[in-house]
Amino acid sequence: MISSKKKEGIEDVISSPLNLDEAELSLVQESLQWLEAEHPEDAELVRRRFQDLHLLGRAISRFPSVMESQIIRGVERNGKTLVASLTQFSRSSRILHTPSRVVALRSYLVAKSHAFSLLCILMDHNHPLQTGLKSVIFKISCALMAEDVYLACLENPLFTMEKKIRLASDLVHLWEHGIDPRSVHHVPSLQALWSARDASPPTFGTLDGSSELVRLSMELDDEWQEFLLHNLNSEETKAALEEFLFGLSYEEIQQLRSRLAKYGICAIDYGEVRSYLGAEPAYGDYSGFFHNGDPRAIYDFYAERRDAAQYRHRSKAPGPHKTLEELYLMYRMFQE
Repeated sequence: MISSKKKEGIEDVISSPLNLDEAELSLVQESLQWLEAEHPEDAELVRRRFQDLHLLGRAISRFPSVMESQIIRGVERNGKTLVASLTQFSRSSRILHTPSRVVALRSYLVAKSHAFSLLCILMDHNHPLQTGLKSVIFKISCALMAEDVYLACLENPLFTMEKKIRLASDLVHLWEHGIDPRSVHHVPSLQALWSARDASPPTFGTLDGSSELVRLSMELDDEWQEFLLHNLNSEETKAALEEFLFGLSYEEIQQLRSRLAKYGICAIDYGEVRSYLGAEPAYGDYSGFFHNGDPRAIYDFYAERRDAAQYRHRSKAPGPHKTLEELYLMYRMFQE
């Protein structure tokens, strides 16, 4: 059992403005109880890690709130002026105009992800708490993805200024409270997307994606089906979906299709992909990670596809200029 003194050290985490919620705190306490009984030295390591997270949260909370009104040299700065600035600067030049609390908050989310990932590593692979621990990491990944999507929306000419101001306000809310009512609402849908991908890995047949699309549609909720149906004729959505399903870049999929057609090959498995490409695939192998591996790989896979999409956008190259997750969240935001 955890001593009273030790238990207080963990419960202190909840007193910080950047804190663990009750469910997260319960996960940490239950994990510590199990580790105390099975691996006491690991329990001490976890306790120190979460106490460090608490100290980081306390330090960040000392920075001014992004909603707080300040007058510096006669110029007022508050949440409204921050929203206005978000609509004026490009993503690449925005960093030095971003409040210190916001920049530090991203570091806090990364540190929180590492802390819960440590628990995932130390707990038995089949321990019942693993599902809850991985869910926390997934939500952190979604928060980081949501920030990327908001920033992309602020530069999207399809969004009106009125819409951008509303989205910028939501982004400020995310920075201030660590949560966003829009993205939180769509977390279950994103979880279902990854779960469906892991439950039935794609086959490398004709690589047309049609069978995988039908299978995926049957396993996802109404919001996803609506999104897919609405974007049925969108080449970008189709290409982004194929990248997500096959775990290959748009360029690699085109190359494989060409080779399969040239040699009259009906199907290959993932192990043969490298030989057909002549090199390692551009993206890592993230199949099965949602249930059985490191859940941080979910963000890794997203980030790899995001960087490739941004490169295509800058170079005006063919292929998706956004990831499937970005397209989905932007569609939901545009509808709301």
